Amino acid sequence: MSENTDTTMAPRLIGKPQSKISALFASRQLGWAALAIALLFPFIIATNYAMSIMTTAVIFVLLASGLNIVVGYCGLLDLGYIAFMAVGAYTAGIVAKSFELPLLFTIPAVVIMTVLAGLIIGAPTLRLRSDYLAIVTLGFGEIIRLTANNLTITGGPSGIFGIPGIELFGLDLQQPVLFYYFCVLVVAAFVLASARLGKSRLGRAWRFVREDEDAAEAMGIHTYKVKLMAYIFGAVWGGIGGVLFAAHLSAVSPQSFVFLQSALVLMAVVLGGMGNMRGVVVGAVAISLLPEFLRDLGNLRYVVFGVVLVAVMVLRPQGFWPSRAYEPDRNETEGRRRRKGRKSESLDQTATDSPAPSKTGAGQ
Repeated sequence: MSENTDTTMAPRLIGKPQSKISALFASRQLGWAALAIALLFPFIIATNYAMSIMTTAVIFVLLASGLNIVVGYCGLLDLGYIAFMAVGAYTAGIVAKSFELPLLFTIPAVVIMTVLAGLIIGAPTLRLRSDYLAIVTLGFGEIIRLTANNLTITGGPSGIFGIPGIELFGLDLQQPVLFYYFCVLVVAAFVLASARLGKSRLGRAWRFVREDEDAAEAMGIHTYKVKLMAYIFGAVWGGIGGVLFAAHLSAVSPQSFVFLQSALVLMAVVLGGMGNMRGVVVGAVAISLLPEFLRDLGNLRYVVFGVVLVAVMVLRPQGFWPSRAYEPDRNETEGRRRRKGRKSESLDQTATDSPAPSKTGAGQ
């Protein structure tokens, strides 16, 4: 009986019909609008302080987009993500100063070191789940910080100073506005790549692992390799963020990579909406800029900041912009296209078959 059953039109789990507001938020033009706002910001205020704060926020967006691959897409709780940023920043600083190279020439070494770091921590531990994996990643973050604090090559507690800035085609990007534009374009490219990864075949495998790892493995997905790929991609994103961080401050030290920074990046992902890149960008901007808006409150700003975060989590437990819980069905989408095509063909046929209006003479 099942052989004669047509399953192509079987009911699927679909969401509610999109309202106009939902359609607006789902528009592809929204990302270009956000990029345009970021590019126009220096025309509004271009002081060194404002450019420094906004550059830090842009780098924070890059870190949040990388952690979203690990936590949002694949569901791996990582409490030591800032360690990959430390690996990237220290690698860029050491290579640039030791071999007197421009900072951009250190990117291949940064990518190699972050991939190795992802393999070293991910290969033996990604068979763990939930709380056990979180504890291991937390320990990894502290190991990297303490190692940098005690090695001579990393400068010990003082860190590395005098890291050269970024030069591109002979243009010195150390000026705050130029460096801000450079960071915006680089981060926009990585955010777009992260969003495309989420919609790829690998991204769908990540979501299957996040929802039910046992079921995903039963369906033929190699869950270990899929999780390791998520960890490696997240490590590369964090390493590139470390390069931008080192270029921004021209110095790195162990105090910049404490556990609080990992918690803030994770908070941005959860607050914005895990798995939704647009929500993650909103959450990262909010987490990085809100303390600056509350600076006039002095020490109370952290209290107000915490109260705001708790209120948001109570009112919006899935974040500002949660990811949708369904995917459009391919058969349904193709059916809509066919129906639209048949409708347009019928309209064309009707227009062709209808008689042309007769022309009456002037005397009639």
